[in-house]
Amino acid sequence: MFDSNTSPVMLDLLILPETNLILVASVIEPLRLANRVSGLELYRWRIMSPNGQPIETKSHIPIPVDGAFQPGKEEEPLFVLSSHNWQRHATSELKRLLAKSARHRSVVAGIESGTWLLADAALLDSFSATPHWEDYEEFATAYPNVRAVRERFVIDGKRITTGGSLPTLDLMLELIRRRHGYSLALEVSRQFIYEQGGARGTTVAMPSTGSIRLADPRVSEAMRMMEEHIEQPLSLVRLARRIGLSERRLQSLFTAAIGAPPHIHYLALRLNAARRKVIETRLAFADIAAATGFNSASAFSRSYRAHFRESPSDTRKRLVVPSHRT
Repeated sequence: MFDSNTSPVMLDLLILPETNLILVASVIEPLRLANRVSGLELYRWRIMSPNGQPIETKSHIPIPVDGAFQPGKEEEPLFVLSSHNWQRHATSELKRLLAKSARHRSVVAGIESGTWLLADAALLDSFSATPHWEDYEEFATAYPNVRAVRERFVIDGKRITTGGSLPTLDLMLELIRRRHGYSLALEVSRQFIYEQGGARGTTVAMPSTGSIRLADPRVSEAMRMMEEHIEQPLSLVRLARRIGLSERRLQSLFTAAIGAPPHIHYLALRLNAARRKVIETRLAFADIAAATGFNSASAFSRSYRAHFRESPSDTRKRLVVPSHRT
């Protein structure tokens, strides 16, 4: 699941009753957006419940399912989602089926209280795992064979755990980044930007993701300036000078904040802007190249192909112009 690849990934989602809608959305929506943004079916998913009945959420909005959790020898990643009262649904039969299924799965993930269910089925023994922050002490005491850690999410070999809904969103963006690269993960994360109504001035909306956690306002300012200079990109020297830093210091701050150097982030912004124009307009590629800061159509085409594994013309040929809705 983590290898760089464009072949579709099928995920099995086992959702327990009383799970929050936002937790389910935190898993599915980044995958849906990755498909929409890329114009490819990169991800598919099946939804299962313990008994095959629609899942009754805490919001009293039922979630339809594809069937009951009756595993055979499926190798697809299995995500186990639970929010409230996981013990009520953690029957001995369900734990037996989870243990049986885990022998074949490439990855098994415990999402929020799904972490408790995996631990109770002895599927996290000798693995690092994270529960919700409120439950850390209780979890660590209850399962001494699990290496409990205080993190938003943990990827430890064939086991994944998360500590809540927004950490799950962070996790999904990280999985997209590992498989499909920084550009796609960035563009998906930007779909979740929230701006308070009427916000003005220097306030910059930034995605809350596993790889983009901005504590340094100078990095935020650099990102804002990159956004404002897509057509005529600033050199890193000029960008750093405007913020009052050396180029080397900007490189260091950027890498510490988002796990990527500034030139990678800047190029991803420009190429994502270009891909939107390729998909959503009929502009000539030379015009798109000029609008996104490339010196020539050929330079644009080379960079586009290197990032998206297809040419701009390939993208346009296979796509119907989508709506602008997220």
